[in-house]
Amino acid sequence: MISSDIVNIIKGKYKALKSELDERGRRLWAAVEANSLGHGGVRAVSKATGIAESTIRIGRQEMKRKPRKKEPELRRVRKKGAGRKPLIDKDGDLLKLLNALVEPTSRGDPMSPLRWTCKSTRRLSNELSIKGHSVSHAKVGQLLAELNYSLQGTRKRMEGKSHPDRNAQFEFINSKVMDFQSRNQPAISIDTKKKELIGRFGNSGNEYQPKGKPEEVEAYDFPSLSEGKGIPYGVYDIANNKGWVSVGTDHDTAQFAVHTIRQWWYQMGQYAYPQAEELLITADGGGSNGSRNRLWKFELQRLVDELQLEITVCHFPPGTSKWNKIEHRMFSHITKNWRGRPLTSHEVIVNLIANTTTQAGLKINAALDSKKYPTGIKVPDQEMKGVNLGKDDFHGEWNYTIHTT
Repeated sequence: MISSDIVNIIKGKYKALKSELDERGRRLWAAVEANSLGHGGVRAVSKATGIAESTIRIGRQEMKRKPRKKEPELRRVRKKGAGRKPLIDKDGDLLKLLNALVEPTSRGDPMSPLRWTCKSTRRLSNELSIKGHSVSHAKVGQLLAELNYSLQGTRKRMEGKSHPDRNAQFEFINSKVMDFQSRNQPAISIDTKKKELIGRFGNSGNEYQPKGKPEEVEAYDFPSLSEGKGIPYGVYDIANNKGWVSVGTDHDTAQFAVHTIRQWWYQMGQYAYPQAEELLITADGGGSNGSRNRLWKFELQRLVDELQLEITVCHFPPGTSKWNKIEHRMFSHITKNWRGRPLTSHEVIVNLIANTTTQAGLKINAALDSKKYPTGIKVPDQEMKGVNLGKDDFHGEWNYTIHTT
């Protein structure tokens, strides 16, 4: 492959000589440069100068040809404006029609002929030909570039619509965390990591293995081929950069979420905060710890009475789960630690999580939670009245404190 430095050198030469060369001189000079570079020379010179590869090849053929008696005639330079007209000059509607074919597919026009097909240059070329505009797929690619189109993948964006009080809630959460930390009271971030299938399934990323001996995994990751599932639910201590993960085997429910917080407190929290009287939890607004989940609040009340700690909960506004501290301070490092490894058992998941560390000092404890957590549990109104819930004046549906009863 010819380096970019060489391409830049050729580009500089051409810039210096271009104004002094006629049409034939340019293609012969380009042919000489291409020959000097060897394999790949034609493409490199074309890239550097903008001269078509076909023109350079014609120049190479002319160099091989024996001189004729009437050689001077070959040096004729066409008059300005002579030669083949650009396609878009001959076909004034071509660009407009091409844009009309491509643009509606991104606008969701169900009547567009390419709405439900791949927008390849060949398919666009065929569609234009059907409409009486003959154009090659290569030219279609050039025209798309002129229309400011490019090949692009999808890009994730913030989920859902932005709430008008989104930033205000962020500031509220931040002030709460700072307040708890200033008083040496625990502030934790919680969430559920993606459920993982147990078995020899592929995991993204690469890991060092003996040459020629990669880990063999199943060709398909069908749940029917798995030996179960692992549900990592995490608690991240924001101030101490430490975490706890319970790996569940049943369902991700509010009972499982609260029991994980309970495990964190007994295993780590009470030793880190022996004088604690309150606990702050920052969490997403949905799922097992959702702001509308009645079982979540009911189970928290049980935990409050058990630990004799007031628990304040601040939920992130809709569509902002990626700002939760646990996502980028703990879960992202767990994912890196098991890259390229099949999660063949619950023990493998627990050990990989527990051995996740960072240069910043992150430490994680992990344990298997094989309890059963049934779904569909309803909390009657009468039992909800027993929850000693105090709502904050600012978005009480997101910010509330559960007091002891």
